[in-house]
Amino acid sequence: MSFSAIRRASKVHRSLQKANPKVPAFDVKSFLDSAGPGRKVNKFRGKETVFAQGDPAKTVLYIQEGSVRLTVANKAGKEAVIAVFGPGGFFGEGCLADQNIRKATATAIVPTTLLAIEKTEMIRILHEKHEFSDRFIAHILARNLRSEEDLVDQLFNSSEKRLARTLLLLAGYGGTGQPQQILPKVSQEMLAEMIGTTRSRVNFFMNKFRNLGFIEYDGEIRVDSSLMSVVLDE
Repeated sequence: MSFSAIRRASKVHRSLQKANPKVPAFDVKSFLDSAGPGRKVNKFRGKETVFAQGDPAKTVLYIQEGSVRLTVANKAGKEAVIAVFGPGGFFGEGCLADQNIRKATATAIVPTTLLAIEKTEMIRILHEKHEFSDRFIAHILARNLRSEEDLVDQLFNSSEKRLARTLLLLAGYGGTGQPQQILPKVSQEMLAEMIGTTRSRVNFFMNKFRNLGFIEYDGEIRVDSSLMSVVLDE
């Protein structure tokens, strides 16, 4: 299924709504907040595996509450964190592109509630409900842009800037919703893996950010918007 096919289905649906104004708008939030045909709500404890690298890929997952990290491992068993997702995020969408097995391991960082949407139901809703397909396409495009920015970040920015940007992204700055007061529980080791540096360097910069008033860091991490000055500083 291509994005062009989804867009064509969306146009058809919009024209039908204009022809029959009594057709109610699809409630995307209600769909994502509840179980139903082809979709199931699952709860996971902190550090519990949602799916493992190599598992069959049969569902797309939506985060209702909590946060999830994706890791990949090589044959030697070395792991790397490739993404962290918070509430409102989708992951596992590779199954829509005929990905038969999971290419990464997904683990709940904190107690997390997920909506698992079966592949056939996801395809149906993308074709039939333009409100949902618009939301999902926006998610995919944002993910692609984020991946490009991550690559530029790794190639050209210092570890201090990479850490500041990662903390801001985890807090939701630059997203469509309101930034979070408290970050998902994330260790210095995980931050080091995400930005490609050592834990000691992360610890040094975290203490520096705290001393400058950019973050509050006492078990939980609170990020102030002033941390953006580190990213913007040339």
